Amino acid sequence: MQINAQGRLRVGDPVAIIDIGSNSVRLVAYEGLTRSPTPIFNEKALCGLGRGVISTGVLQRDGMDKAYEALRRFRVLCDVMQIKNVQMIATAAPRDASNGAEFLAECERIFGQKVELISGNREAELSALGVACGIHKAEGLVADLGGGSLELIGIKGHEFGPGVTLPIGVLSLQDRSGGNLKKAQKIIRKELDHLPQLKAAKGKAIYAVGGTWRSLARLHMKQRGYPLHVMHNYVIPVRDAADFTALIERVSTDTIDSIDAVSAARRPLVGYGALVLEELIRICKPAEIVISAQGVREGLLFERLDKEVLDKDPLIAAARDLNVLRSRSPLHCEEIVAWTDRFMATTHIDETSEERRLRHAACLLADIGWRAHPDYRGEQSLNIIANASFIGVDHPGRVFIALAVAYRHMGISDDDVSPRLRELATSRMLDRARILGAVLRVAYLLTAAMPGVLPRTPLECMRDRLVLGIPPDLESLAGDRVFNRLRSLARVIGRTPAITILRD
Repeated sequence: MQINAQGRLRVGDPVAIIDIGSNSVRLVAYEGLTRSPTPIFNEKALCGLGRGVISTGVLQRDGMDKAYEALRRFRVLCDVMQIKNVQMIATAAPRDASNGAEFLAECERIFGQKVELISGNREAELSALGVACGIHKAEGLVADLGGGSLELIGIKGHEFGPGVTLPIGVLSLQDRSGGNLKKAQKIIRKELDHLPQLKAAKGKAIYAVGGTWRSLARLHMKQRGYPLHVMHNYVIPVRDAADFTALIERVSTDTIDSIDAVSAARRPLVGYGALVLEELIRICKPAEIVISAQGVREGLLFERLDKEVLDKDPLIAAARDLNVLRSRSPLHCEEIVAWTDRFMATTHIDETSEERRLRHAACLLADIGWRAHPDYRGEQSLNIIANASFIGVDHPGRVFIALAVAYRHMGISDDDVSPRLRELATSRMLDRARILGAVLRVAYLLTAAMPGVLPRTPLECMRDRLVLGIPPDLESLAGDRVFNRLRSLARVIGRTPAITILRD
């Protein structure tokens, strides 16, 4: 019997992060230290360690006992997964409580290793690193809202400004305000008043990190009937965000439509998260709110990578990984990248650097659905790509990739594609997805998904003609079916199709 899964990459030993936060204690295990880290296990326990710390100065016994119980389970799980590389951190609640050191000592005894108590500034920097490495060319303000604190830090690419930590996490606000939202709003305004970090968001983005804001975004998705369930890089327009947060504050959360999208334990805290976001929007006047599923934990992973790995494009790295795991020939997909580069250069169709990287990702993912029944390969590929745990790509970008690969299987008609999904992409992106889908249809029929053919069969535009060149020894490949697909592609780009036998 095969014991080791073939669906895992050979990227070294797995690693795990245990994050002892003010609201939750979480274990995330990753396949390895890579540019596009893939979780193999993710579990949290809502312990509420930060509840009451502001008013009492100590961690409550109930929360500590829940955390100890979670750590005992996590230790056994790490043993079961054979993970020896485990990093443990703790944030605001143990940092601020007078019995925090005692609590952490017991955590270390239970798990058998040191817990790093990170400062507020380090927490802000790690969160910014997680966002920078997970969102392509991020620019604006990272706002990491936890149970005990809010961290704010400016970001532009991989450069960060000075961070600040404020005692206005959702549990802290609940405690300081006595459960009164109006009083909480005054506390937030006082804490945010005249902060220089907030200037980074003006006219740009606020990157929202943290479980409470993910819950808000999940609720927003459900109310919109949003066609994707991917949280990372979900964008809420500012005006919509302001109206939505006002709704959350005005009515009881239990009466909101689709509230079942938020766990019962988080519902009492959602209003405080909405207040913080509303005040940030009012002061910063950002262009948009972007949800980041990556933060401190991923920052811890990324700071351990060398610069050469860190400089890689995370989307292309993830696409290459999936290409290796699922394609009939990973080399063939790499050849399609170069083949379409040459094709695009001769069409003189304008292509931005962002569109080029999306095209490359689609080429690498073009064959991941081959094991499905032929009638469902397009649908399966579309669903896998649209909902995959990729980083480094926004939602319109992942729709472009998904559609291009779906068209490669289903033809370039939109009859079988969800209109709600198409709405997420621009008209330009939909046009480029059809062109690429048509190109892929030629490539796969010509090569049977095997390497070595495409480098010898150039596809080029020559004035008003679209020409497929074939060497004499492969002349028999130029049958009617290949020509029909070539003609379909030529129609999309406004050319006349032709097949030429290449002579020395």
